[in-house]
Amino acid sequence: MTAATLPRTLTFLAVFAPASLLAAPWTLERAVTTALEHSPDARVAQARIDAAQALVTQAQAAWLPQLSLSSRYTATNSSMPAFGSILNQRAFSFGLDFNHPGQIDNLNATGTLAYNLYSGGRASAGRHAARAGVEAASSDLQATRHQLAAAVVKAALNLQKAREAVVALEGGVRAYEAAVTVARARFEAGQLLKADFLSLEVQLAQTREALASARHSAALAARGFHFVLGLEPTEEPVEFVADDPALAQLSAPATADFSRRPELDAMQARVRAAEAMVTAARGGHRPTVNAFASYQYDQGWKLDRHADGWLAGLAVDVAVFDGGQTSGRVRQASAELAQAREMLRKLTLGISLEVEQARLAHADAVERRDVTAQAVAQAEESAALSRARFERESLLGADLIGAESRLLEARLRRTVALADERIALVDLRRALGLDPLGTSAAITTR
Repeated sequence: MTAATLPRTLTFLAVFAPASLLAAPWTLERAVTTALEHSPDARVAQARIDAAQALVTQAQAAWLPQLSLSSRYTATNSSMPAFGSILNQRAFSFGLDFNHPGQIDNLNATGTLAYNLYSGGRASAGRHAARAGVEAASSDLQATRHQLAAAVVKAALNLQKAREAVVALEGGVRAYEAAVTVARARFEAGQLLKADFLSLEVQLAQTREALASARHSAALAARGFHFVLGLEPTEEPVEFVADDPALAQLSAPATADFSRRPELDAMQARVRAAEAMVTAARGGHRPTVNAFASYQYDQGWKLDRHADGWLAGLAVDVAVFDGGQTSGRVRQASAELAQAREMLRKLTLGISLEVEQARLAHADAVERRDVTAQAVAQAEESAALSRARFERESLLGADLIGAESRLLEARLRRTVALADERIALVDLRRALGLDPLGTSAAITTR
């Protein structure tokens, strides 16, 4: 494989899908979109957003009135509850025997409306924490999508490496078969030692063995592709687009700024949530004020009376002493805030190291790509000269084996270097918080 074949070779990347998805040739962008729709990781991250939004809904309830309805029917001959039912039914008379009121029944229906006027800042803090949780979950989803996009590209390139290895080994098998044919003719003519002839046959057998192993690896790489996409494997043939723009136009970032990493955004949101929880915990030292109003209706059949009534007012609650529960909650929330801040600092340091490693890995991959191009050209020329000399009976079989082996190794190294450079570039873009493919439309959070 030469440098001239690089664009076409690297962009014939496959994404396996069910038969219903194989109507059109695959592109990397379409493959990423499929992975984002079907991957369990993306669906789990989306479910976490839904759960976080549910917490926001719960927190918002503090600013809405609470209405409850209740009803119950009772019958008793006990003095105190019977006397209460008599009063609620407006059935009191001085002729009643309070010690023996008899059997009294009562059907009560009550509606209560309550509204929190002040909660010591706990409601506001809870809402801030819930909203920060949604932001963190959204950033987690974005990070998951970046990771999935990078995984799709890596799986595609790994599959391509496996297929190119098969192609290279098939070329090696053909070269050794031709050499064995020439060697057999020379051996039968008494112009070649049997040891040299057998060495070529052994090398041919070993290359065929390596080819079988490479085909098996390519099959496993295809299955790995299905796994990354979150799809079931299929035996349907797959068509590939030539000159995939998503891969051909991929360029190295011009900056080392990683402030756009969604993992950082998620951790910063968790720090804000922890700060809000400290505020909520401190609210336990403050009073709570609630307004309430209720209406009730009572009906009794024993006395054949009924009546209604209402109640309204304000309730102020102050925890003068709670055994240290509030202070303990404040200390716990403060400790969790300190943990979150240190985790943010650790994450920042880790990402900085990851970016530097990705940058150096890409630089190394670029250098290896350039070097292997020259190595393949030199190995091809050397192998061609060796074959011609072997056919003219001026080269030993062992020397031909060495030349063919070096050519095969150079081609395999070139295949690996080409794919590794693209993989390293994708890793570098992901490490900087950029869309690994540069197609932001496919990675946008829902």
